[in-house]
Amino acid sequence: MATNKEEKPKRDTYGADAIQVLEGLEPVRKRPGMYIGTTGPDGFHHLITEIFDNSRDEAMGGHCNDIEVVFMPDNHIRVTDNGRGIPVGIHAKTKVSALETIMTTLHAGGKFGGEGYKVSGGLHGVGASVVNALSSYTQVMVHKAGEGVYMQEYSRGKKKASVKKIGTTKEHGTIVTFQPDEEIFGKQEFDFSRIVGHMRQQAYLVKGLRITVINAMDYKGKIDASESFYFRELGIEVSSQTFYFEGGLLSLVKFYNQLQKPIHSNVFYVEKAAEGVESVEVSLQYVDDISSRIMCFANNIHTPEGGTHLTGFKTALTRIVNNYARKANIIKDADDNFTGDDVLEGLTAVVSVKLREIQFEGQTKAKLGSTEAQGAVASVFGDALNMFFEEHPDDAKSIVNKSILALRARKAAKAAKDSVLRKGALEGMTLPGKLADCQSKDASESEIFIVEGDSAGGTAKTGRDRKIQAILPLRGKILNVERARLDKMLASEMIKNLVVALGTAIGDTFDIGKLRYHKVIIATDADVDGAHIRTLLLTLFFRYFRPLVDAGHIYIAQSPLYKIKKGKEISYFYNDEDKNAYLEKEGLNPEEVEPVEEGESIPEEPEIIEEDENEGRNSKVKTSKIHVQRYKGLGEMNAEELWETTMDPARRILKQVTVDDEADANIVFDMLMGTDVPARKSFIQSNAKLANLDV
Repeated sequence: MATNKEEKPKRDTYGADAIQVLEGLEPVRKRPGMYIGTTGPDGFHHLITEIFDNSRDEAMGGHCNDIEVVFMPDNHIRVTDNGRGIPVGIHAKTKVSALETIMTTLHAGGKFGGEGYKVSGGLHGVGASVVNALSSYTQVMVHKAGEGVYMQEYSRGKKKASVKKIGTTKEHGTIVTFQPDEEIFGKQEFDFSRIVGHMRQQAYLVKGLRITVINAMDYKGKIDASESFYFRELGIEVSSQTFYFEGGLLSLVKFYNQLQKPIHSNVFYVEKAAEGVESVEVSLQYVDDISSRIMCFANNIHTPEGGTHLTGFKTALTRIVNNYARKANIIKDADDNFTGDDVLEGLTAVVSVKLREIQFEGQTKAKLGSTEAQGAVASVFGDALNMFFEEHPDDAKSIVNKSILALRARKAAKAAKDSVLRKGALEGMTLPGKLADCQSKDASESEIFIVEGDSAGGTAKTGRDRKIQAILPLRGKILNVERARLDKMLASEMIKNLVVALGTAIGDTFDIGKLRYHKVIIATDADVDGAHIRTLLLTLFFRYFRPLVDAGHIYIAQSPLYKIKKGKEISYFYNDEDKNAYLEKEGLNPEEVEPVEEGESIPEEPEIIEEDENEGRNSKVKTSKIHVQRYKGLGEMNAEELWETTMDPARRILKQVTVDDEADANIVFDMLMGTDVPARKSFIQSNAKLANLDV
């Protein structure tokens, strides 16, 4: 409502009493997401790496060579190292033990200057105190050889008592045990396998460090490890994995290439200090593949978005390979110079830098911003690679020949891609004929369902919300792109339709900003063929549309396996466990109930024995007829069923596709979709017992 009277702003409601002051670790509990990103599974598991990284930093400084991580009952985690041990003396400023200061005060630690740590994994040094704040229980035991064992316990970031000496010891190191607070994280459970990959990776990055990961989660009431320095000393038979690598990054490259065929025998490796950088460490090897695998680390923190160290590496690699090819008279014309993409094809490399003062771009530490790293990597790596080529001419020629093949393939792919894009441009970006597009042009609310076959496609088109949901049916199985070049891919009509439908283009012209749907949903049948098609699509997205995966745009639809109708009541179940639980609740033995087609009924109506409270006797009560229908494909559903179970945003179940460990993901795709048949056979035999077959 408009008014001519000028209203004065109210100023008296914002006084000193409106300012909320949070003391100690209260800010962490108030806003946990600011410190660990999320209170979901990622943040929950990140607590382990925060404590582990403190021990790892001791190892990076040469003070520790043994770390043990134990998963214990009731979500207790215990991290033990043989480092120097957290200081326990009285801190001059806080007037309490340094241990208490570190565990209960933000921005307290040995990583802010001085000689505590030359190189560490973080700038803030808040790891231990944040984990303490977000844990219902924390205990720290410090072994100081010749001095004694010191201990302090905490609850939700607050000490239970002062630091006390509880015994003598000949050992040295720190033991941290914590239990995440359900008030913060809800009911979650640690995933042992999720942490193993990170620990293995860190063992490669710190040469000579032994890391043991132990799964003792099922030993509730059977163990008391509080007195043992190392859990493994108890002699309990538990599942465990130990990682120890003298070769550092050279060993890591060999691990990444275990399922690949190298094109040269010698693995390149260099480690050297440079101006402004404590250490530049690079290892690489080319394999007979078309994909590249480059892992970058800064102070042992994985930087998936690269940064200055990756830029320095790529610049030097392109320069040295081109220089050698010209010097050997392999390339003559400027038009034949290798591009960065040419020299990356088939490359497996790990780049690691260690800096005293480190800068990341953004809070997630996904990209290194320290400018001195670029020049240091380019200089150290460039000089070493040039020497490697001189000392190993056969390896150098193999690498150059690999780049020549990539150059020729690039030109062929460019011609094929330009043909596809030019055709689209000339026809006003005509969308594929099989695509039933949505009405909305707002990508943030639009979604595309990639469905299996015309039958499911027709049902989905009928049942969808036409405003925001597009449908693209695929006929059969798409090309396995694991070892297919771009020109061959674009010769596939199904892949070409998908590229045009997404709108992002592909290869060096890929632009995520042009994505037409922010939800790309894979919806295949719940059988072996459906799983295969889903895997082929995931391979395509992982290899050629990786930014879509990283940005969280790829989803897998969960269609129900069963429809159960009791009278007029209809229920859908997505697994056998939930279906069986429902039938048991209805007084039926699931093993004796065979799924039937829609419209048929179970021969005998089930009887449930109920006790009449008034008469104190049992009576048989007839239930309504129960129909159990087993779905094997989306095409078997009618449009209403498909909408209710798989497409309705209010009721459907979608699984977002993410990459927790890039190295493990690469190995899995290599194994399942590559040419190494023995490795795939071994994987299938090892995991056959986990398969849920519909036979």
